[in-house]
Amino acid sequence: MQRRLDRAFFRRDVLEVAPDLLGKYLVMVNRNGGISFYTISETEAYRGSDDLACHASKGRTTRNEVMFGDGGHLYMYLIYGMYWMMNVVTSVRGIPQAVLIRGVREASGPGRVTRLLGVDNQFNGEDLVFSDRIRIEDSGIVPEFKSYARVGIDYAAEPWKSMPWRFVMNL
Repeated sequence: MQRRLDRAFFRRDVLEVAPDLLGKYLVMVNRNGGISFYTISETEAYRGSDDLACHASKGRTTRNEVMFGDGGHLYMYLIYGMYWMMNVVTSVRGIPQAVLIRGVREASGPGRVTRLLGVDNQFNGEDLVFSDRIRIEDSGIVPEFKSYARVGIDYAAEPWKSMPWRFVMNL
């Protein structure tokens, strides 16, 4: 039985939520009411103001404002002028944490995921708990996974760039 994840799921620490998202269904509802299910297979945790790889480490800005809100909202941003990154905000208001969705079974790589799903800045701030166009549901799957260092954050100093906060589901 599938069920939409509630606010309590997202109001936990990012290092709990990131691996717990593995195996969950990312559900997209198109304009015609059609529904597509994608299994989340890879995530990456960004843990607030102290994490030098996290956008919040530079302080609160217009770009990262949604990260400082309540868990369960989407934080979207553009990289290289062409790829939208989809992040799920975690924790509680005032503690900026987020999980980057790096992969679903059908697409590997965060830019490929957002292209497949058709999401962009129009989804920034979207509330996954109440949205009628995107949500995350419990699939009942509790997969095995491995942890690795995060990708593409060479700008962050040690120990941040080597933190094993990328979680990959065993497929």
